[in-house]
This record gives sequence, C-alpha cells and structure tokens, in this order.
Amino acid sequence: MSIESAKEISKKSKSSFYYAFNLLPPPKRDAMNTVYAFCRETDDIVDEGLDNKDSKYQRLLSWRRELEQAMLNRSQYPLLNTLAGTIQQFNIPIHHFFDLIRGMEMDLSQNRYETFEELRLYCYRVASTVGMMCIEIFGYKHESAKAFAENLGIALQLTNIIRDVNKDAQKDRIYIPREDLHLFDYSESDLFNRVYNVKFIQLMEYQAERAKHYFNLATENLALDDKGSMFAARAMQHIYFRTLERIIQAKYDVFNNNIKISKFEKVGISLGVWAKYSLVY
Repeated sequence: MSIESAKEISKKSKSSFYYAFNLLPPPKRDAMNTVYAFCRETDDIVDEGLDNKDSKYQRLLSWRRELEQAMLNRSQYPLLNTLAGTIQQFNIPIHHFFDLIRGMEMDLSQNRYETFEELRLYCYRVASTVGMMCIEIFGYKHESAKAFAENLGIALQLTNIIRDVNKDAQKDRIYIPREDLHLFDYSESDLFNRVYNVKFIQLMEYQAERAKHYFNLATENLALDDKGSMFAARAMQHIYFRTLERIIQAKYDVFNNNIKISKFEKVGISLGVWAKYSLVY
C-alpha cells in the first residue's frame, strides 16, 4: 500500500481527521495519512467482516507481528513498511502503535466495563495513543503537549461513546461503566430496550460532564507557543466538542437522533482553526 492509497483510506473514511489535517504541509500530511491508515486498518480488523472473535484475534496478532517486521522493512504489507519510515522520520515512540493494538484487543475480549478507570485505560489505548503519535508529527516545544494529547484523546473517545451508545448496544457493547448505570438506576435492559427517560438523561449528563472535564484538561495543558503547530488537533477538538453540544441540545436522545457534523461544518471549523492558530501564533 502506497502513500497515495493511505491518503485514499483517510479520504474515503470521511473522518474528522481527514478534514483536520488536510491543511498540514505535504510531508506532515503524508505522514498523518499513513498513521491514520494504520489506525483505520487496525480498527477494521476488529469491527469489519463476519469473522468470529478467535479469527479476528489471530488477524490482530498477525498484524502486530507484521508491524514488528516492518521495523526491519520486512513486512508483507507496504503500508506497514511506509509507516516504519514515518515512525523513524518523526521519532514516534513505537509503543504507541502496540498500545493501540492492545486497545483493539480489548474490544475482542471485553464488552462491559465495571468502573471508569477500566474505561479510561481503553480510551487511552484506542484514542490517546493516536494523539501521542500525531503530536510527534505536528511538533511541539513543551512536554505538556503529551498531556494535551492524552486528555484530548480521552475526551474524543468519551464523546464517541455518548454519541454511539445506542449503536454499540445493538452490538452487545456497553462502554458506559456499570458503576454509572447503578448510580442512576438505569439497567442494561433499559439500554437494550432504548428506554429514554429522566434516568437516562441524567446518566448521559454525567457522561457529558466527564467528557467536558477532559476537554478542559487538554486545553489547560496546551502551551501558548504550541498552539500554532497543534492547529489540526485543535480542529479535532472543536469538531468533537460541537458534536457533544449537539447531543446536549438533543437532550441526549441518541435513540431517535443521528447526531453528526456535516462535511461543510468540518471544513469550516478546520479552516477557522487553521487561520486562527497558523496566522496568529
């Protein structure tokens, strides 16, 4: 798989990532397309296809081994060999990529979370790791950028969980911690039956406040003179925060509303953030 096909993976996904980093300089944009293609392909091993869990786990194990081979430029997958070059070019810690794979393994072995601490580990592995990869490509002056990336990743993943709670339940996946369900006396059965009531609204308000907390932590850890280089990450932050605001405006009725941000809005937000941070800082 070439850089061009990595770009196609990003473009076809219609992800917020594509619109956020499309304004980067070509070398960084190519690197981001490669990293995103790796993340997308890793995620698809778990979420796409009709294979059973054992088969998907074996595919994920094979993918991990191929990543190890890629660091010697020996993978059978051109994408992974290209990724290895990106890792070396931008000095990205390799453990972030293996942590992402561990996060995907969690989706195969675990479909419930007892506590938020358990869920936080999952969010770190599947989302914060991506941010940690990206900041090495963006460039930064302060170590606090790592805390920015970690907390932003958790905020984005929590927003995804709130938005997709109905869709995930249909796949027998519940990411809302059981301790929270108990706290608001809202059962798994209620969720499977799409019960939209005061208890559900309160439960979702609680999740939204937690997501806002991590959005705020991310902002607090981004130094002023790192904001210019982090405009793509900040665009992601604005896009996802707007998603969270839409969910709140819909009074958390994710059962009957398809909450999303349009392509036009994503482009507008990305251009606005780029203009603000690239031209001012």
